[in-house]
Amino acid sequence: MSLLTAQGIDFGKMMSTAINPNSSVATVAAWPVVFSLASRELVRFFRESKRVFGALGQPIIFWLLFSEGFAPSGLEYTHFFPGVLVMILLFTAIFSTISIIEDRREGFLQGVLVAPVPRWAMVLGKILGGTAIAMLQGLVFLLLGWLFVTDVSPSWSHLLLAIVFMSVVALALTSLGFILAWRMNSVQGYHAVMSCLLFPMWLLSGAFFPSGKGDWLSWVVAFNPLTYGVTGLRCYLTEPVAVAPTLTFSWVMMLLFALLTTGFACQIARTRTTGDLL
Repeated sequence: MSLLTAQGIDFGKMMSTAINPNSSVATVAAWPVVFSLASRELVRFFRESKRVFGALGQPIIFWLLFSEGFAPSGLEYTHFFPGVLVMILLFTAIFSTISIIEDRREGFLQGVLVAPVPRWAMVLGKILGGTAIAMLQGLVFLLLGWLFVTDVSPSWSHLLLAIVFMSVVALALTSLGFILAWRMNSVQGYHAVMSCLLFPMWLLSGAFFPSGKGDWLSWVVAFNPLTYGVTGLRCYLTEPVAVAPTLTFSWVMMLLFALLTTGFACQIARTRTTGDLL
């Protein structure tokens, strides 16, 4: 213990920080930790090529099958393109936040939690890393649509705004994935939640089929925050939507959704879970 004290490391303060996440003890700058954790997520992603295929390949397959299957109904590649783009962001958020469960089981997360850094730095690092991964894959799919789909031909200004809008959607979905993964102790449980919550959330966003008016399904679609992500991208990339929600309202809803999920992720990370002791 004297060696730790001689090196300027207060073990008691570190343990008190781990026991009490609300402690103000923080001897390490937060932003280098944020960028280190974010870059770690990127390194892990590029080392696992199967994740690239899982998050990018499956949505493209869905896009091809849905477009060909619903072609007789007039719903072709252009209609499904914004929804599949959001699906790629959603799947990437799912796969990137699974690393929280893996880090907890491997002991890495516990090491970060006892470090004298604020919890929000850990949260922001994981979220920004997942957001960057989602944007990389989303931009690849956007480039494919721009090159091979005739009706996906936005102006340069709309294209830049669409990219900014994509980053907001990716941030919100990654934060939502963090919230769900933080309380999970197994990957299997997380996949169960994904199947029951996140995938229906995408289906009821207007990405798969247009909702009716005045029925109960239209109310579900209206209260789904992902609806406004699909609508905003459809306005920028394929065609303007003359009915509500408008583009401005889509921006407001997605920004609010991103702020709420990111804030709640930072708040929930300040609480202890049974997995912290594994």
